[in-house]
Amino acid sequence: MVELEDLIKSGTYFGHRKDRWNPKMAPFLLGLKGGIHLINPNKTMECLKRAADFLKKTSFEGGKVLFVGCKRQAQGLIEEIAKKSGSFYVNYRWLGGTLTNMVTIRKSIARMKWIDQLEASGTMERLPKKEVAKLRRENAKLHRSLDGIKDMERLPAAIVIVDVVKEEIAVSEARKLDIPIVAIVDTNGNPENIDYPIPANDDSIRSIRTILEEIGNAIIEGKKEAGFSLPVENSGNMASEAALVSTN
Repeated sequence: MVELEDLIKSGTYFGHRKDRWNPKMAPFLLGLKGGIHLINPNKTMECLKRAADFLKKTSFEGGKVLFVGCKRQAQGLIEEIAKKSGSFYVNYRWLGGTLTNMVTIRKSIARMKWIDQLEASGTMERLPKKEVAKLRRENAKLHRSLDGIKDMERLPAAIVIVDVVKEEIAVSEARKLDIPIVAIVDTNGNPENIDYPIPANDDSIRSIRTILEEIGNAIIEGKKEAGFSLPVENSGNMASEAALVSTN
């Protein structure tokens, strides 16, 4: 369980400059220092616990979670935590319609798998070189965008977002479909659009990791309490908790 000291050491309380703030974040702030808004760590802790409890319950009930974070600082962490917790993820680019037009997304996934099959079967070697090069370029793009959701057959039970400003399309699609949103919201974001906002620095890798690991552990704990028992992935701080499930 993350402690208040962990949040402080991770720099979760550093916001943006005052000229970039969203006034709706005022209830979560301590004040200004050197022109930078400071986030109240106690508020972060309170909101993080609430979000973790929700995701633990969601996971216990068999719901799948989708992690979203395409900014450079979050990409690796999103993939790592999602895989450890048996969740889906998008960490390269959010494709419009990922949630609201899943039929089209599933077609793109089917094409990606078809190209993979061409490679695996050796059929690719018999095609003209130009066509092969084109297919491989296309497939590389598809994998970057779709690897984390290739097995997502239906809408997730919840979505976890890093940076609600950058991922505004993901926020909009989830809200349209009434999918509960858990999100790290920095001082420039709008917490009113989020069901479980976690006020925290969304630019620092240490801050993002601290928040995401706590969330990931909650998801894992819910699955374990529900009786799911699959191979443990031994990596990072979450290794002892990383019992994964593959149910959709």
